[in-house]
Amino acid sequence: MALTVGVIGPEDLVHKVIAVGGASGAERLVPLAYRHEDETLGMVARAQAEADALLFTGVVPHTLAAAAGLLDRPAMYVPYNGATLLRALVELLRLGHDVSRISIDTLRRSEVMETLTEAKLPTEHVHVLPYRPELTSQDLADFHLNARDKKQARVAITCLGSAFHLLEHEMHAVRLAPSRHSIRSTLQALVLATAGAHSGDAQIALGIIDLPADDRELAADLRVLGGSLAGLPDGARLVVTTRGVLEEVSEEFTRLPFLADLAARHGTAHVGFGLGRTAAEAESLARRAVNRARSVGAVAGVVSMTDDVDIVIDAERTPPVSPATGPESTATLARRVGLNPRTLDRLRELAAEEEEDGITAHRVAEHLSVQQRTARRILKRLERAGVAVPTGSRQLGQTGRPPIVYRVRL
Repeated sequence: MALTVGVIGPEDLVHKVIAVGGASGAERLVPLAYRHEDETLGMVARAQAEADALLFTGVVPHTLAAAAGLLDRPAMYVPYNGATLLRALVELLRLGHDVSRISIDTLRRSEVMETLTEAKLPTEHVHVLPYRPELTSQDLADFHLNARDKKQARVAITCLGSAFHLLEHEMHAVRLAPSRHSIRSTLQALVLATAGAHSGDAQIALGIIDLPADDRELAADLRVLGGSLAGLPDGARLVVTTRGVLEEVSEEFTRLPFLADLAARHGTAHVGFGLGRTAAEAESLARRAVNRARSVGAVAGVVSMTDDVDIVIDAERTPPVSPATGPESTATLARRVGLNPRTLDRLRELAAEEEEDGITAHRVAEHLSVQQRTARRILKRLERAGVAVPTGSRQLGQTGRPPIVYRVRL
């Protein structure tokens, strides 16, 4: 079954992406065009019901959606790279324009200078304004007009359509557009990433429910998992579901909604889920998980994965780490929250950098180069482990749901 990709950006670029990317016919591309980048969040909301992945025509709409915390599925943007800039410079030279005095927005300065140097073009009078999330189209236009007024630039090169419309009657302006190669390669990478994510969601998950007595209401409690229930020789119950369903029900491996009801009826309840590549591996991991749950306390749920990762996703009580017992080692804490020790070390670096302001899922996603959904899951795990505390929210100048700010102590 073909994946559905929502293409978000200005109308002309959306049509170009669909024309180039739709030639393969392997994916269904849905146009979600806006007139101004301020409409990005509305387009993302429209895509949520019908798109498996999101492809943005540039970095600006992608950044707006990421800052608002709306990227809950695989998403990428088509980059504007040095080759795109070089094509525009060649066209300007062909038309007789002076490219020794130009102003360029959005692109990284290092990339611009490298492109011009390789093309043996002068760089001493080139002015670059790299993209930052807080910049508006008016900010970009003012940057170019200021360079013109100071006689520092004769041509403006912009990556933002709304900025181009503000400039086109004020000075000679060129609007960059993504190359066909960038569109094809980004779409291919997005499809591969989405297929991988869907494959992970379909991974088998087996759960073992260990209760001190029979429970007639158990089947109804576990209906939320959408799987089947069977008995095991030792009296425990086995539930079969998928990783995607379990992840959603457990709010990204942070809580089990039915565990409290089981505890209320039985006093003790232990639930262990195993995620494996085969049913045999998943069952083996589920047994490890339920054994770990028994060691956690009277009421606990644990998810076990490969590579010795056990996540305590719910418990009646989780013993805190106190100064009397000393801090946990990185390896111990990594196993407890289900993260790679190297990932934990990088989070420690980020927490130290942002100690005063706290960190958000957006900063974690940037620092670790992961999706927002993954970053939120990581922070939830740290919160469950008692080393991250939500302290409020931060608007960041964008519309939409403000991101939660966490104080992280590693």
